[in-house]
Amino acid sequence: MSFREIKWKVIECLKNGNIEFEARRGIQLKNLLSTGDISPFEVAALIGRASGDHYQVRPYHFDSSIDVHIITVSSAGVPWYIKWYFIEPTSVFISVHH
Repeated sequence: MSFREIKWKVIECLKNGNIEFEARRGIQLKNLLSTGDISPFEVAALIGRASGDHYQVRPYHFDSSIDVHIITVSSAGVPWYIKWYFIEPTSVFISVHH
């Protein structure tokens, strides 16, 4: 799947509410989307600004058959780190923080 397709798919999940959050320690610092400090619309806008230069994909450390998608992008001078994977039909967010 191309970066453009990945980007479209995750933005659609955010718009449609097809999102989940991975349980982890430090969730208040590592996943501002799950705590409500940033909205799905705001995350979609950040991802929408990203180019292929801001994107990387890695195998998930718990299951190497799952691709983890990572975007690092800046907005108003603030760097953002967004990390998720897909479990159809949802996007599971691991990290959304600056």
